[in-house]
Amino acid sequence: MQDKEYLMESDEESFRLDMKTDMKVVEYHAIWAGIKEGMRVADVGCGPGKTTSILYNLVRPNGVVVGVDYSEKRIEYAKKYYGIKGIEFKCRNILESTDDLGMFDFVWVRFLLEYYHSNSFSVAKSISGIVKPGGILCLVDLDCNSLNHFGLSPRLERTLFAIMKYVEERNNFDPYVGRKLYSFMYDLGYRDIDVYVTAHHLIFGELKDTDAFNWMKKFEVVSKKINFHFKEYEGGYEEFLEEFNRFFTDPGRFTYTPVILCRGIKPAV
Repeated sequence: MQDKEYLMESDEESFRLDMKTDMKVVEYHAIWAGIKEGMRVADVGCGPGKTTSILYNLVRPNGVVVGVDYSEKRIEYAKKYYGIKGIEFKCRNILESTDDLGMFDFVWVRFLLEYYHSNSFSVAKSISGIVKPGGILCLVDLDCNSLNHFGLSPRLERTLFAIMKYVEERNNFDPYVGRKLYSFMYDLGYRDIDVYVTAHHLIFGELKDTDAFNWMKKFEVVSKKINFHFKEYEGGYEEFLEEFNRFFTDPGRFTYTPVILCRGIKPAV
């Protein structure tokens, strides 16, 4: 993997992820994918551990869940807030040896592959190595990440697309990885593949506090991580942020981002 920090890493990132993770949505998606009581589960790219805890509630009392992430900051947070009996957290680079992790009945990969534009299939293939024959792999990611809005000014829309193109090329981030998940699973030889598409962001009318915090924090963190020049804004980032905030707090705007889930069963060797 490229760095020891994600593009979105910051001191408040674990808190942001905790806030925006909807327990009922994760439960619904995991049940759709085939999680069951008693399974041994890996949550790869577990981040601060909230999803790991949600998955554990679906396999307890006899199941176990191992949360895996290569960010030491997020694993420390996860151990502090979600480290209970039945849940383990391990800091690992999934592209390196994972022999110590063992094999799993169900492997959940949510919002991880977007960080690996140039090598996302290799990451998926590596993760597939810990799925036991007959086990389930579920890949979950966004498509058109942060790019689907109506009501933007032309320069604001151009700038958002330019930012995403910049992080694709400079930071290996993939805003379109969701549409690739089925092909990954197909090329890895999985059977009984199924796909589910729904809205991850669906924002209209009065802005919720959680959405305001989530989106403003994303812009704040990314702006500090990259050296993007806001050429169409004389006032630079601050002027851009002010315009986006005016757009985003307008109850007449519309914003959505699709999330794509792809699950399949690993064939016997």
